[in-house]
Amino acid sequence: MKSLVNSELISIGTEILLGEITDTNSVYLAKTLRDCGINVFYITSVGDNHQRIVSSIKQAMARSHVVITCGGLGPTVDDMTRQAVAEATGRELVFHEALLQQIEDRFKTFKMRMSENNRRQAYLPDGAIVIENPVGTAPSFIAEHEGGIVISLPGVPREMKFLMQEKVIPYLRQTFNLGIIKARVLHTAGIGESLLDELIGTELLEGSNPTIGLAAHSGQVDVRVTAKADSETEADSMIAPIEAALREKAGRWIYGADKETLEGVFAALVRQLGLNVALIDAGLDGALAGVFRKADSDILA
Repeated sequence: MKSLVNSELISIGTEILLGEITDTNSVYLAKTLRDCGINVFYITSVGDNHQRIVSSIKQAMARSHVVITCGGLGPTVDDMTRQAVAEATGRELVFHEALLQQIEDRFKTFKMRMSENNRRQAYLPDGAIVIENPVGTAPSFIAEHEGGIVISLPGVPREMKFLMQEKVIPYLRQTFNLGIIKARVLHTAGIGESLLDELIGTELLEGSNPTIGLAAHSGQVDVRVTAKADSETEADSMIAPIEAALREKAGRWIYGADKETLEGVFAALVRQLGLNVALIDAGLDGALAGVFRKADSDILA
């Protein structure tokens, strides 16, 4: 088994805590790290407060190999991530003339005037590895500290995703001997979470690798099977017998897996049988018919 790496995410921005925006960045980062075989054990949201950001970073470094911060790399006074990482790792901020030139060039490309406060973005913790940002104006960086790593990415989703895929993932793969974490999700309907838990039984539910978890949603309960392995092929071979056992125990209620939807599975079955469907949609303003038209426009009579 390859190295198991633990990580945690820190989303920075008071607007997250005020409920003004949804933290979709952490969702993306968690899935991306999972697919690389990196465990995400904690996700923290912290406002634009220097000392609280420093405290969050220190706490994260004490318990995780990799800490990824997201947000707070802009040019304004409330963008505090650079200073916070510097203090948390015991460093000074150092000015990078080359970074300032890149920022200036980026503004020229955008045909915009660069304001003086953008100079703040050219300061990074001493010794940090620069992550150049060709799709935005906020340089990112990696600070290696006492065996741990702090990676700071911008909060703009488009920039964050680009840098994560193009810069951070290759760095992590080179730094660690990574495996893979793969999940297979089975969808059930017509049975409650507690009854499904009882039906599956403790022998399967208490397994360590693969693990099984239940998640209740409106109208359905998902059964997630997660395997840690050296390769996707190995993970698939570990998941397969567990899925077979789950289908043997609860196959009556399982209607699909992963991205399959109940209406999509229903539509496929109707087409397979050569049938049409007549719907009576009373008081729903056509919502039910709309769902099935989206799934397959040919099944409605």
